[in-house]
Amino acid sequence: MELKDKVILVTGGGTGVGRATALKLAATGAIVAVNYSRSEKEALEVVQEIEYSGGRGFAYKADVASAKEVDAMVAHIAGAYGTIDGLVNNASITAQIAMDNLDEVSDEVWDSLFNVNVKGMFHCVKAVVPYMKQQKSGAIVNLGSVAGITGIGSSIPYAATKSAIHTMTKSLAIALAPNIRVNSIAPGAVDTRWWAGNEERMLQLAGKLPLQRISTADDIARAVLFQLTQDSVTGQVFTVDNGQTL
Repeated sequence: MELKDKVILVTGGGTGVGRATALKLAATGAIVAVNYSRSEKEALEVVQEIEYSGGRGFAYKADVASAKEVDAMVAHIAGAYGTIDGLVNNASITAQIAMDNLDEVSDEVWDSLFNVNVKGMFHCVKAVVPYMKQQKSGAIVNLGSVAGITGIGSSIPYAATKSAIHTMTKSLAIALAPNIRVNSIAPGAVDTRWWAGNEERMLQLAGKLPLQRISTADDIARAVLFQLTQDSVTGQVFTVDNGQTL
């Protein structure tokens, strides 16, 4: 899929990987819908940067955990631009709970992470698919994690949600073929605000990685754009981790 003039929704587009992806998409000539839930200031700054560079973008507030809010957002985007060509399912949350601390893994933690990370992604897919089916084309990228491959992450529920995303990606790729492609990126450690306060741990980890570096948000954004544009790739989970899982 060529990205110029295509309408792409990026959830969680105000910060981190979402921000980097939105900016790279706009630079290709795509029209970028920058979704946010709490990061309004950051989302508006992304749109401002896009417009300053001559691109086209706008911000829209919606909690992806709410199917009603997602449906309203997608209807607004399609109403303004006629359709939606691509979806980057990036919005995600976590909980920092030691892997061996089962007592802190409450029903509330399970529900909140699954509602955003898994059900939220499905809400977005379900909302955009009718437009993609109508035009017989579309591409979706879901942001997973190496935690969904290794089982090791910020918490057991977080790792479980990311594993679910990888499996859902494969299921959707089968269900939506041949006109809609669905893929996933599984990043390793990425230098974003999630590491705030743990920079020393991040640097220690980098020294143990084969490539001796931590990925940047731009690294992951480049992988997202590859999956959006490569017409022969569907149902794949690409690991981008500097050798972390070797």
